[in-house]
Order: sequence, then C-alpha cells, then structure tokens
Amino acid sequence: MIKKLLKHIRGFRKAAILAPVLVIIEVLGELMLPSLMADIINIGIEGTGGMNYIIRIGGIMFVICLIAMACGVLSARYASKASQGFGANLRKAMFDKVQDFSFADIDRFSSASLITRMTNDVNNIQMLVNMGLRMVVRAPVMLIAALIICFRLSAKLTLILVVIVPCMGLAVGLLMRACHKLFGICQKKIDGLNDSIQENLIAIRVVKAFVREAYEKTKFQKSNDELTKSFIAAVTKVVFMNPIMMISFDIAIVLSLWLGGRMVIGDGLAYGDLYAFITYIFNILISVMLVAFALLQLTRARACAERINEVLDTVPDIRDGEDAASRTLPEAVGSVEFKNVSFKYIATGTGDDVLKEINLKINPGEFVAIVGGTGTGKSSLVNLIPRFYDVTGGQVLVDGMDVRDYPLNDLRNRIGMVLQNNVLFSGTIKENLLWGDPNASDEDMIKAAKDAQAYDFVMSFPDGFDTYIEQGGVNVSGGQKQRLCIARAMLRKPAILILDDSTSAVDSATEAAIRESFSKNLKDTTVIIIAQRISSVRYADKIVVLDDDHIVGLGTHDELMADNAVYQEIYYSQQEGVGE
Repeated sequence: MIKKLLKHIRGFRKAAILAPVLVIIEVLGELMLPSLMADIINIGIEGTGGMNYIIRIGGIMFVICLIAMACGVLSARYASKASQGFGANLRKAMFDKVQDFSFADIDRFSSASLITRMTNDVNNIQMLVNMGLRMVVRAPVMLIAALIICFRLSAKLTLILVVIVPCMGLAVGLLMRACHKLFGICQKKIDGLNDSIQENLIAIRVVKAFVREAYEKTKFQKSNDELTKSFIAAVTKVVFMNPIMMISFDIAIVLSLWLGGRMVIGDGLAYGDLYAFITYIFNILISVMLVAFALLQLTRARACAERINEVLDTVPDIRDGEDAASRTLPEAVGSVEFKNVSFKYIATGTGDDVLKEINLKINPGEFVAIVGGTGTGKSSLVNLIPRFYDVTGGQVLVDGMDVRDYPLNDLRNRIGMVLQNNVLFSGTIKENLLWGDPNASDEDMIKAAKDAQAYDFVMSFPDGFDTYIEQGGVNVSGGQKQRLCIARAMLRKPAILILDDSTSAVDSATEAAIRESFSKNLKDTTVIIIAQRISSVRYADKIVVLDDDHIVGLGTHDELMADNAVYQEIYYSQQEGVGE
C-alpha cells in the first residue's frame, strides 16, 4: 500500500537519498566510539599506552563525534525536506483527483472523509517517511554492524542477543497484527468527528436560531467519545511495547554483566572489551526499539495508506470518452433534449428512480421553467445537462450531441449555472465574478452586475467591486449572494443558462427586473429556471411540471391552468389569502 505512494516523492529524491546516506555515516562513526574507548581502557589505562595514548585516542573520538553530529543534523534536515515534499505532492495528487470527481464520487466518500484523508492521513504517512529515512535506515545498520562487532568480541556473549532479539521481533509482530485493524477504526472515527464539526460550523446560524446548542454539544460529545475510545483501544495494546522492550533490555544487560564478569575473571576477556560489548548491546537493543516503534507507526500508516489509495485509485464515473477530444463539436446554439431519460442516485440513494422516462425538447433561445413539489427531481434533471451526474437510462443531448460524447470542459463551458446553494469564495467581489470569465473586461463585469440587479448594492459598499467577501459569503445577504451568483453566470455569456431556484431570496420587483434583463440581453441564450413561485415562471415559453419522477404537464401558463391539475394546485396554493 505505502510503496504505491512513494512515487510522489518526485522532486525530492536527492534529499531522500542523502538523508539515509548521512545516517549510515553517522552510525559508522558511533560504532567506532566503543572500540576506541575499549582501547583507551585496555591500552591507555591497563596497558602501557599512558596519558599520551589516551589524549590521542580521545582527540580522534572527539573528531568522530563532530562528524557524526554534523551528519545527524544534515540527515534530519534532508529527511524533513523529503518527507514534507512527499506530503505536499501527495496532498496535491489527492486534491487534483478530487477535482475530477463527479458529484456521485464526492457523495460516496463524503467531504469530511476527504478532508481527513488529505490532512490527518497524509500527515501519518509523512511521519512514517521521515522516520523511515532516518530510524528505519539507522536501526538495521546499527543492529547488523554491532552484532558483527559483538561476535568478534565474544561469540559466547553474542548468543544472548541471538535469543533475545528474535523474541522482541515476535512480540512486535503480534502487536502490529492486533493494532492494524484498530488504527483503521480510529481513522474512520476521525471522519465522523470532522463531519460533526463541519456540519455544525456551516450551519451555526441555524443552530443558534433554533437554540440547538445543547443538542449539537451532545452530538459532538458522542463523536468525540467514540474517537477517544477507539484510540484508547489501540493505545492500550501499543503500551505493551515499552515494558516488553525494557524487560528484554534489562535481561540482556544482566546476563551480559553476569556472564561477561565471569569471563573477565576466568577466560581472560579484557575490561575494555566488556565495556565495549555492553555499549554495543545498548546500541543494538535501542535499535530494535526504534524499529519496533517505526513498525507500529507503519501499522497506523498502512491504514491511512489504504484510505489514501482508495481516493487515488478511484476512477471518476464521469470523465471524457476515449475519443471525445477528437470529435467535431456542434455549434453552441443552446438546444437541449432529454430522450427517455431515467436516473437514480446509485452511491447514496435508495435505488429507486428519481426520474423516469423523461422526454423533453428545449429549443435554442427558449425560456423554460421547471416546477413541481419538493423531491420531484427538478434539480436532478438540470444536473444531468452539465453531467454532474450521468443518466442511468436514455440520453441527454446538447446541441444534438450526447453529453457523454463531449469533452467535459467543452460541455460545461457552454453552460452557465447557478446552483441551489449559492456559493461565493473568499476574495473580492470582482474575483468572484471573474469565475464566469477570467478574461472579461471591467465593462463586461459591470454590465453583468447591472443585468443581475447587483450593481447598485455593490457600489454602495465603500470598496465597490474590490469589497472582500468572507468565506461562504457570510458578509452579504442571501439575496445579494444570489444576484452575485447570477451575475457570475451571465458574465460567461453561455449558450445555456440554468438557474436552480436562484431568485428565491430576492423580492418580486427585483426578480422581474432580472427576468426582463434575460429577455433583452440573453435573447439567444436558452434559459432554464427552477422556481417555486408561479410569478417567476408564468411568462416562460414553456413550463415543465414534474410529479412523482416523471413529467405530468408541459405548456404555457394559460395552457396548464386550463387542463393540468398539478399545476393548478401549485398556483391556487400560492394564491390563498392574496385577495383577502
């Protein structure tokens, strides 16, 4: 799993190579020190070397320490650079992949889970890479080299390590096996906590309006407690690592001192060699401990890697066809046709059709309205035109060509869309409007603002079009936000303009002015509007009435008032009390 992700270290390969090389030099320097210290004891103190020998060897040790320290600092720097660069590349790869996701793909993962995967999960993999470039290189080199030296010093004492090290490895393996599933559960609980926080912060005004703070606190506490319990369950097993390591460590030291002491007395083992052997045992066992902790980090990182690969390996269910780029595209005139269209939400729905056997033709330049009760599939219908979702049956044609045969960018460039949830991004009003056309002139931008009835309130702000919009557009009203979104879509000069209940927050006079600007300035643009108010749609060229997943009426306002019961019910329900 993790190996698949290592290709994202590109651009930082030099640092990724230098870090372990410097670690190896550092380790070799450290391995020389106990042997040199043994020489000082054996020759300088016990032998005939004297003070001159001690000072000379001590100087060599000091130089080796400086070199090892410099290599250690540089290896840490390069490992950090490589791991941070790897994390940045991995986050970018995931973000780029998410940009290609369809609405259905995002529904399947959930935005909270995607945020966790791009932040917390990537951070865990990044930590493992940093640890791997240093500890995972350092530990095996130290372990193997120190074992060889120990064997040369005393093959009998080395048998202690031959027994203890495999036992420690077995214990670590069992812990890894037990912790892998638990860490996977922990990451899912983080998803749940993030989802709770995200939902609360987005809807904080609703929470306060309905005095639901206590309920939200309880809801958060539940997610928080579940996360806490899952981590406690994992950590409860991880904590066994330290006592296992320390018991093994103590047993090795006690046995080495006991057997080594007897060998010094009876078998002629030098004092300095025993000192060096004990020092190497420390190095070996610390190396094993480092490997053990790295492997536990690997266990958690594997769970994170599975989640990250799940995103990177996802093939978006909406993408360009194999020969889409080579097709000759029809002229953008704005015709739309639904041919026997059916649709259901596969990822998150119940499996029932939301739309069934829809047949509808919209001619270029027509003003078409779609009405119907809540949940009748109005938004689902228009979302099929720019391929936010794909039909599960039938065809949607734009300018006579199946939308699935278009390159996605070319298809969506023909369409201006104002979604049901009006979204503005942090930045100036001008920057938000230029999403419609990044190359638009100031004159075009001002004209679009005037056509959307947004110009007057924009100019009422001290900074005009340079007024900063906070994240989510919280510093403008709902009606102002809607008009800015409409202006952004109109600035695109699309062949098809879709407005999904996009004038619900503006007054009737402003809505009439916006509708009039459509007829004057978008004569050749096909306008498709979803609205709840009959006053918003009664002047449409044709009105589509949806009910219970299919079309039950099609015609002008007068025609539907004459013979369509569903439309009549909607109309009269909105007229109650008007004449009183």
